[in-house]
Amino acid sequence: MRLGLPEMLVILAIVIIIFGANRLPQLGRGIGSAIKNFKDGLKDETADHKS
Repeated sequence: MRLGLPEMLVILAIVIIIFGANRLPQLGRGIGSAIKNFKDGLKDETADHKS
């Protein structure tokens, strides 16, 4: 199952309707920091196993 451009635009429109355009930057920052923390956690976990 792959998402193309039309599907992504529909999802973006639904997100804008639900959260509003003003909260999108906050939502993006939150998702970005969550992904960064997840990656950092994976790096720490693999470093612990190598020692």
